[in-house]
Amino acid sequence: MKNTNGIELMKDGKRLDGRKPDELRKITMKTGVLKRASGSAYVEWGKNKVVAGVYGPRQLHPKFMQNPTRAMVRCIYNLAPFSVDDRKKPGPDRRSMEISKVSTEALENVILAEKFPNATIDIFVEVLQADAGTRCVGLTAASLALADAGIPMKDMVAACAAGKVQGQIVLDLMKEEDNFGESDLPVAVIPRRKEVVLLQMDGKLSREEFSKALNLAVEGAMQVYEIQKKAILEGAGGRI
Repeated sequence: MKNTNGIELMKDGKRLDGRKPDELRKITMKTGVLKRASGSAYVEWGKNKVVAGVYGPRQLHPKFMQNPTRAMVRCIYNLAPFSVDDRKKPGPDRRSMEISKVSTEALENVILAEKFPNATIDIFVEVLQADAGTRCVGLTAASLALADAGIPMKDMVAACAAGKVQGQIVLDLMKEEDNFGESDLPVAVIPRRKEVVLLQMDGKLSREEFSKALNLAVEGAMQVYEIQKKAILEGAGGRI
């Protein structure tokens, strides 16, 4: 069965890359990859390659922006110009600003910012190679870098997406599925509570499909969480 673009994304219950509908792409994670950062992480997720660095807590300047009750949390997401097939114009664009905003809001739910008045905690997420789902990969890397920096948190944030491809709900969309599928549902959770801190949707889903996709994305995020914990226990890898 082909989609409306005439492209066959699933055949005999398998996807283009051979995965089952409920299977994640291959994921590897490392911490401590940036020696000048307070904490850092590198995540390869499918063909995505993302590095995140945390700087702080440090005094916030200018002083009029300081909050005497808590730290300011800032997450800056950036897609490198060479990360996509069609070279991207350097600098922030509307999409990067939107992902930075929702990532910051998600991380604010777990960081104990009240422990650092008048300070800032800055998280920089750089996408070196993009292949669908970069906001989930970036948020996962950012959370891991915060843990590597020793920033007090209630828990980490783990993220994953689900979507609809040729009428079927699948986990962790790859590039072709993201481009030619019917919908995409990125989700981030606080794993211990299974509390959703990021939920966005592109495309259309029925109520039943939405419920199935949400549950599948949360299950995927829980698998990602286990990989995050393993990366922390393994400690820092090589530093660059």
